[in-house]
Amino acid sequence: MFTGIVEELGEVVAIENLGDSSRFRLRGPVVTEDAKHGDSIAVNGVCLTVVDTADGEFTADVMAETLNRSSLGALAPGSRVNLERPMALGGRLGGHLVQGHVDGTGTLVERTPAEHWELVKVALPAALSRYVVEKGSITVDGVSLTVVDAGDDYFTISLIPTTLALTTLGIKKVGDPVNLEVDVLAKYVERLLSRGSDDLRDLDDIKEMDR
Repeated sequence: MFTGIVEELGEVVAIENLGDSSRFRLRGPVVTEDAKHGDSIAVNGVCLTVVDTADGEFTADVMAETLNRSSLGALAPGSRVNLERPMALGGRLGGHLVQGHVDGTGTLVERTPAEHWELVKVALPAALSRYVVEKGSITVDGVSLTVVDAGDDYFTISLIPTTLALTTLGIKKVGDPVNLEVDVLAKYVERLLSRGSDDLRDLDDIKEMDR
């Protein structure tokens, strides 16, 4: 589980094509300080498993499912990436609950600079728009952000100087893809409501049997 508070702006060092998957080598001295084989690190919001670490770098295998559902397949050596280690139990939850399971990709369609911040418009698939609400949370390339405006096929976000300076969102160009993860709580609520009242009565029956 992550919080969407990026710890480090890392870099893709090398990508090895393995046919139906790829092995990424990434540089991230901060996130590899205590990382070991089997640990998780979010790369642009995608939860990846560490294969090994050495000299401030780590490798991770990226399966076809991840390449197909995220923008990681568009990365190349030299690409900058947002990196975050999993949250520690008992620590502060600075952003919101983020799983690192990308729901789809969007496209940056507009940047409007202001004096000290920037308004960014992102187009998203219609299937995801119902989970995005004004003042709600969304994860864009692993960054926890608050939605300013939510439309049928887009949303806008305001980026403060810190976010612009310390994440890839400061260097993304119009037309670039971004990974999106919507609020998992919204998906659970939708699932429960779609099942109807019969399932809720079944749950009450189970609770009665356990008493």
